[in-house]
Amino acid sequence: METTLTGLDGPLTGFAETHREQTERFPVREPAWQPVHTVYVPADKVTAATVSEWRHAATDLLHRHLFTPADLAALFECDPDLAQPVHDRVRRKLSVEPIEDLRIDFEDGYGQRPPEEEDGHAESAAAAVAAMREAGTLPRRWGLRVKSFADGDPHRSIRTLDGFLTTVIRRAGELPPGFTVTFPKVLMEAYLGQFARCLEALEASLPLEPGTLRFEMQVEAPQTVLLLQRSADLVPSLGGRLAAAHFGVFDYTASLGLPPHEQRLDHPACDHARHVMQTALAGSGVELCDGSLAAAPASDSAADVRALLRRHAALVRHSLSHGFHQGWDMHPSHLISRFATVYAFHLARYEDYVERVHAWEERTRAAGGVLDEPATVKTLVAALARADRALG
Repeated sequence: METTLTGLDGPLTGFAETHREQTERFPVREPAWQPVHTVYVPADKVTAATVSEWRHAATDLLHRHLFTPADLAALFECDPDLAQPVHDRVRRKLSVEPIEDLRIDFEDGYGQRPPEEEDGHAESAAAAVAAMREAGTLPRRWGLRVKSFADGDPHRSIRTLDGFLTTVIRRAGELPPGFTVTFPKVLMEAYLGQFARCLEALEASLPLEPGTLRFEMQVEAPQTVLLLQRSADLVPSLGGRLAAAHFGVFDYTASLGLPPHEQRLDHPACDHARHVMQTALAGSGVELCDGSLAAAPASDSAADVRALLRRHAALVRHSLSHGFHQGWDMHPSHLISRFATVYAFHLARYEDYVERVHAWEERTRAAGGVLDEPATVKTLVAALARADRALG
């Protein structure tokens, strides 16, 4: 082929550095396992039996209100052909792993306590973690949520984290795998860097390998959404410590002035915040997690339990349709609607996705004449990998 340029060294000056920066900011990673939920339990309520208690409560609800696959199909608008495999998977999941991610809450779910009381609960919660580790019931991911620096007392936040980690390591002999810490109410970008430096100092003093302690930031204020929009260097500036971003629906909607009956996960204002999170963190390797339904069944009656399960399932479907595959669960009943909705979501499309990937590989049309682009096929492959991990 005949060309006319004699060299590109001049026009492409700086390319190597730019490409290196690209690979650091947007690393190509194999899809990793991500929990489908995070269960939040106040620190004063956590015991070595917490996981077992949630398992028993959820299983009891399933047996009393969704005993058959037909019951499940009717309640969750599930394809009747999928009802049996979904029901089987929910029963098995509750038996072997009812909680994938446990967060021990020292913030809003815990409240303000005298210093000595919070110290005591940090120690008792750590003892519960060590006992769960010994019993083999500690979830694959676990950790705590500390108080916000926005409250004006970072020393309280770090003291709780320090005491908790120190006690866990002393009792368990090591820091069990899967640990993370949730950092709430990020109103100032500087708080993130300060918290990251505190984690680095804790690693040195405990001691732990550098990079062991990672954290999740909560997006629960308009200021945090604006921070994500304007800060292109946020993730690299934290040195790999930012593991996830969790959306906080109630603080966010309240801070916007929405009336209480509109403070819900499927409000358009929440969709906007989620889309900003996706845009700002795309390709960075930072996981995304949606918020919660802060409600339990109004009573033990079948009507109230079913109403709660139906409402929660609708919110989980909304999250999944927006690309958020993880959310908060606040009550044992949520485990049923969470797992059932996630399983139905993945099973409903699995065979279609497989057929489309095979068609693309063979350079043929998929069903319906679909001709997928490479970017779509990449997404299909990722969706199948996520489904395989979720369906177990």
